[in-house]
Amino acid sequence: MEAAKAGFDSIVFDLSALPFEQNVQQTKQAVEALKSINPSLLVEGEIGDIGTGSEIHDQSPDLSKGLSTAEEATQFVERTGVDVLAPAVGNMHGMLRSMVRGETKKRLDIERIAAIKRAAQVFLTLHGGSGTDDEDLRKAIAAGINIVHINTELRVAWRRGLEQCFAKHPDEVVPYKILPSAVDAVKQVVRSRLQLFNDERRFAQGV
Repeated sequence: MEAAKAGFDSIVFDLSALPFEQNVQQTKQAVEALKSINPSLLVEGEIGDIGTGSEIHDQSPDLSKGLSTAEEATQFVERTGVDVLAPAVGNMHGMLRSMVRGETKKRLDIERIAAIKRAAQVFLTLHGGSGTDDEDLRKAIAAGINIVHINTELRVAWRRGLEQCFAKHPDEVVPYKILPSAVDAVKQVVRSRLQLFNDERRFAQGV
């Protein structure tokens, strides 16, 4: 509520850890309250299970039972009035150590994404997109994903940038000489991801 009053134009309201009906009821209340402050505010809700936290995992948690369905997506959107939906379609918060090393990649259920898009008819967000196979990201965008989150990839890049700087300059202690390496590492990831996402967006639009 404070964020809406402060002028934010988009708010994520995540109660996906709750049972579906509770998630619906409380998200509906949130949408109504937020829209009463700013009717043009975009509110995002979440369904399914993609885990929690921007962490590096040793083993992949079993999230197969928490995948979202087109039926759930339709119900959730119609009953809550959300403008944006974040479903569980094979995505997962955080990354595996093997993904950080580039040995494995997350794989997405593209058909599930397409079915949810057709049914729900709203903007879709892919949370937990870090470490996802590039081709799967292209297909996911073509199938209807509008927003992709890659927070863990950025954090890994930031840390690697620091580590590389310390390796080259082990005695350096001046922050403004150390931090640019981390910033540059993040920029490289952002640039490559934006290139991938925008190329696919233009392709999907026939541009």
